[in-house]
Amino acid sequence: MFDNLSDKLDKALHVLKGHGQITEINVAETTKEVRRALLDADVNFKIAKEFTNSVREKALGQNVLTALKPGQLMVKIVKDELTELMGGDSEGINLSGQPTVILMSGLQGSGKTTFSGKLANYLKKKKSKNPLLVACDVYRPAAIDQLHIVGEQIGVDVFSDKENSDPVSLAKAGVQHARENGFNTVIIDTAGRLAVDEQMMTEIANIRDAVSPEETLFVVDAMTGQDAVNTAKAFNDVLNFDGVILTKLDGDTRGGAAISIKSVVNKPIKFIGTGEKMDAIDVFYPERMAERILGMGDVVSLVERAQEQYDEEEARRIQKKIAKNRFGFDDFLKQIQQIKKMGNMKDLMGMIPGAGKALKGLDIPDDAFKHVEAIIHSMTPEERADPAKLNASRKKRIAKGSGRSIQEVNQLLKQFNQMSKMMKMMQGGGGKKMMQMMQNMR
Repeated sequence: MFDNLSDKLDKALHVLKGHGQITEINVAETTKEVRRALLDADVNFKIAKEFTNSVREKALGQNVLTALKPGQLMVKIVKDELTELMGGDSEGINLSGQPTVILMSGLQGSGKTTFSGKLANYLKKKKSKNPLLVACDVYRPAAIDQLHIVGEQIGVDVFSDKENSDPVSLAKAGVQHARENGFNTVIIDTAGRLAVDEQMMTEIANIRDAVSPEETLFVVDAMTGQDAVNTAKAFNDVLNFDGVILTKLDGDTRGGAAISIKSVVNKPIKFIGTGEKMDAIDVFYPERMAERILGMGDVVSLVERAQEQYDEEEARRIQKKIAKNRFGFDDFLKQIQQIKKMGNMKDLMGMIPGAGKALKGLDIPDDAFKHVEAIIHSMTPEERADPAKLNASRKKRIAKGSGRSIQEVNQLLKQFNQMSKMMKMMQGGGGKKMMQMMQNMR
């Protein structure tokens, strides 16, 4: 996410991170490079110019030239300005209606139908809502079927009527169905087009007028850069929507849309899509995104994801096993499954401060644990419960069964033993010693 922009901003700010003399000239040079990085990311020229002018004024106004750590102060100024440019504070979704009606809009191919499902899943799990998906795309082949498949994946009902070709009456019927059947949230998936046209705008405006939604959301593909911003402006002129959804942020996006869309349409980015899975949806936090762009990571989001997968009962069970030195590969496998549920590995690594730069150029596939799982699944239940029983002949059989080398089996065993010792240490007096050391460092 934003790898290229992060790299260029880091290089632009590098001159002020060293120990050389800081002057007004190299502050100006730095802001010039920052502007170039933003333009390369497909940020609008006017916005990039205003941004860097503001950074330069604040840098000189806060005496960066005479600060003890001018580089760090400059990074903070850039971070604060990026945060403000992307909206300042995160904005939640309005769920006050009875039922709450959410109207989804956007171009074809933006990921609108998939995101309708993600949003329904989010509201069901995180907000304890009972959502209904309404299929109002009567033009795209198999659009209704796609929404039904999405609904089945997440356990959410879908209202549709293939005999009805009028999106406005379909939307009204869907809302009425929700009222009569106890659904407290309605998400209306509308038709997209390949380009902005008058017929499309008129149709979705008519749907909005007919159902009076609490939220009208514009879904846009972040990979389209400045085109996404221009499309958002065209939709907003007609719909006056309430917020923006940025999809495909896990792809090769330059970041221009995320950075400049709020400034152009004056509407907040409310959610982002970060993958193909139905739980790959995040609330958009401008400050957290600014920190990630500048390579500072996003520890808060990482902790939140970990807490979502945290099972207190399972944790107690694991603690007892560690205390009795009975932590085995079945337990290890469960820990892997929890990590996988947190999201794709590349996205998770980007949340760790400094990890993005350290792992630059490395391909971290979503199935990074695949070979580890294959090795563990090739063990017998007895071997998984007691790894000490793995002698040379057993390792050879496991390697053959998993399609991996004996060296990889040995490497996994070594890592498992090291992790077990560390967990045992944290369980006992070692954990107290580490806490005392951390307190002494304050």
